[in-house]
Amino acid sequence: MSSVADIQWGVLALFFSTLLMPLALSRYYQLKIEKELIISVLRMTLQLILVGAYLEYLFQINSLTINLLWLSAMVLIGASSIVSKAKLPKTKVLFPVAIGLILGLLPLLTLVCLVVIRPTPFYNAQYLIPLAGMLLGNSLSGNIVALQNLFTSLEQRKPEYEAAISLGASPKYASLPFVREALQKSLAPSLASMSTTGLVTLPGMMTGQILGGASPMIAIKYQLMIMVAIFVMLSMSIAVTLSLSVKNCINSNGRVLVSLSNK
Repeated sequence: MSSVADIQWGVLALFFSTLLMPLALSRYYQLKIEKELIISVLRMTLQLILVGAYLEYLFQINSLTINLLWLSAMVLIGASSIVSKAKLPKTKVLFPVAIGLILGLLPLLTLVCLVVIRPTPFYNAQYLIPLAGMLLGNSLSGNIVALQNLFTSLEQRKPEYEAAISLGASPKYASLPFVREALQKSLAPSLASMSTTGLVTLPGMMTGQILGGASPMIAIKYQLMIMVAIFVMLSMSIAVTLSLSVKNCINSNGRVLVSLSNK
């Protein structure tokens, strides 16, 4: 297979001119997203360039301690983003989300690095950091959807929940239908994505490896591994997050201490 074709910075900058189309659409339909779009693209560009430079440095050092510190920062930033987007108070929900991400991420990373890929050393940053980034990145939206669904349902179906509490049900048991529904809704997009992968979509990791010169069959094996890992992490992280959120946000009397409006 041929080596990856580089993209010149000047050509990439010229390609950014295609953003004039969504900017024109925003102006025409009065979406008022021009400023947000420009700021988002500038932030994305700056952040990716800085991360790219840092990752090259990180790959050269390849230190277990630094890798773990970087993973910790990724988890904390991801958890903070989830709570902010879900519009919930960080004092009550940040800890459950962070623990959910950690318990979903670490076992899978350990299994992949020690059993499946087996890089040398096993904490090789070239594999550890990108894999962690893909797993965490694909878990953000699912956790946001799950938390929003849980607390929205508790507000909208308050009489149903309070009836269960008044009949002697524990907060955990009374909230179980809402947790179950939140899990189902948050996992549905991933299930739909898996069922159409290969026929409707060619995933980014597989496409990237093929463009990088890898054999299509090797790229497919990596993609199958990462798709399974993403769904397992998503399931585990959401389940832990919801379980700990119920415990942290509902007192022993069954009173819900937070809502989507009291961030």
